[in-house]
Amino acid sequence: MDFEQLLAIVGDEPVFETGLLLAGGVHTQHVQRQLSRWTQAGRVHQLRRGLYALAPPYQKVKPHPFLVANRLVRGSYVSCQSALAYYGLIPEYLPVTTSVTTARPRCWQTPLGVYEFNHLQVNLFGGFQHIEVATRQHAFVATPEKALLDLVYLRPGGDSPAYLGELRLQNLEQLNPERVLDLAAQTQRPKLQRAAEWVVNLAHSEEAAYETL
Repeated sequence: MDFEQLLAIVGDEPVFETGLLLAGGVHTQHVQRQLSRWTQAGRVHQLRRGLYALAPPYQKVKPHPFLVANRLVRGSYVSCQSALAYYGLIPEYLPVTTSVTTARPRCWQTPLGVYEFNHLQVNLFGGFQHIEVATRQHAFVATPEKALLDLVYLRPGGDSPAYLGELRLQNLEQLNPERVLDLAAQTQRPKLQRAAEWVVNLAHSEEAAYETL
């Protein structure tokens, strides 16, 4: 396999796995050697073992960070600050893409960015949706309500008014107050219930202030 063949096979795929290149009786060792050479030459980025992306200028489609995160760790979804920033609920630009998984926590530093994966207990894993994050690129992302509760759960002192205030939450009309409270109640965790009530009260106060203008 030469590089032109790789480009033809990969096409518009933002990221690709080694298995995509093994059709038609191609030898695995040959493909791995070629990928290693192309990585060293800067033509291909290796994201983890078996997962790659074409490097500019060969890259036809820029991979969205959320898609990359999902592919780095199967059975994960983007949450916490990354999802909140995506929905416009917090103002900060975040250099790290944060996800949750039921597997062990870890951090991947790749040529496409830094990806952090936090552990959630199985009974807390959920509340995400499969959405289009870029043209023809889809990823599993927490709903706004679940992203907030995941962050509170994972952060020591995450339910304190001081920490919640530091988030500088905005555009709270995107949050469904009943869903926030219901999700928190389902966990049966006072920490999440306290945070949910604080956020809902903030949303109501902002709504009241807006109506008086």
